[in-house]
Amino acid sequence: MKILVTGGAGFIGSAFVRMLVTQTGHRVVNLDKLTYAGNLENLTSVESSDRYRFVEGDICDARLVEALVAEEQPDAFVHFAAESHVDRSILSPEPVVKTNVFGTFTLLEAARKFKTPRFVHVSTDEVYGSLEAPREATEDYPLNASSPYSASKAGSDLLARSYFVTYKMPVLITRASNNYGPYQFPEKLIPLMIANALDGKRLPVYGDGLQVRDWLYVDDHCRGILAVLDQGRAGEIYNIGGNRSLPNLEVVKKVLALTGRPESLIESVTDRPGHDRRYALSSEKLTRETGWRPEMDFETGLARTIAWYQANSQWVERVCSGAYRDYYQRNYGHRTALR
Repeated sequence: MKILVTGGAGFIGSAFVRMLVTQTGHRVVNLDKLTYAGNLENLTSVESSDRYRFVEGDICDARLVEALVAEEQPDAFVHFAAESHVDRSILSPEPVVKTNVFGTFTLLEAARKFKTPRFVHVSTDEVYGSLEAPREATEDYPLNASSPYSASKAGSDLLARSYFVTYKMPVLITRASNNYGPYQFPEKLIPLMIANALDGKRLPVYGDGLQVRDWLYVDDHCRGILAVLDQGRAGEIYNIGGNRSLPNLEVVKKVLALTGRPESLIESVTDRPGHDRRYALSSEKLTRETGWRPEMDFETGLARTIAWYQANSQWVERVCSGAYRDYYQRNYGHRTALR
C-alpha cells in the first residue's frame, strides 16, 4: 500500500514510519509541520529509502493537503499529527484546538473527496477521563475529557466517527495509553525524568505523584496501529494498552534506580489544573479481533529507553532548544515545592 502518515516526524509517528519502511513493503509519504516535537533526525535510518517521501506542511492547510492527496492517491491515511501535550494545552489551548480538530477535519475532507480506502485516526485513552479502580474503559465507555488537549482529541474522534456514519467513509479510531521509548521529546514524564536524572537535576513530580497511568512501549503501539490498519473493521474503535498500570511516583523511582541517582532528587510540586487521577483501558477487543498483544514488559522497556538516552545525549541536547527551555521554565518555574 501507499500510506500517507501525518505527524511522521514526531515520537510515535516516526516509530511507525521506521517500522513501515523497514518491516513492510509499503510506501510511506510523511506529512509533518516540524514543530518543536517534530524531528527529522528520528528518520535518518529510512530517509534514503525509495519507499519514503517527506513533505513539510501543516494539516490545517487544505490546499496543500488536497494537492498532496491528489498527487499521491494514497491507499490509507494514518493520522498522528496533533498537539499532544496536556501542560502546553493548559498554557495555550488555541493551537491544540486548531490542529487537533480543524486539522483532522481538513484531512477527512481530502480523504472523502478522493475516496481514500482507509483512514486510521490515532487518539488517546485520555478521552475517557479519570476512572476509579478497578474499572477499565472499553471502546464504548463514555467520553469524559478534562483538559483542552483531551477535549480536542475527543472532538476529533467524534468528527472522524461522524464521517463513517454520515458519509460511509472507512474510518477507524485507535486509542492508546501512555507511550514511552526512544526518540521521545523530553517533556513527557519518562523522557523528562530520564533527562533530568542523567543531568543530576531535580525531578518535578506533580502533587503526591500517585496518578496512575498505563504504560505502552512505542513499538508495541505501532504494531497495534498496523494491526488495525490491516485487520480492523471500518467504523470501529480499538483501544491499545500496555497492561501495566503504575503510579507516576513509582515510575520516577524506577528511573532513578536504573540511572543510579538518589531519590532525594524527587521534588513534589503543586499539581496542574484538572489533573486526572487514573487512566485505564482494556485492549481485549483488539486482541480478540487481530491477535495483537503488547510484547515489551515495562522494566525491560524502561531500561532500554534509558540506555538509548544515555547513548544519544547529543540528540537530547539538540532537541532541547531555547524554545523548549522557555516552556519548561513557564510550566515548572512557578510551581511551589511541596514540603
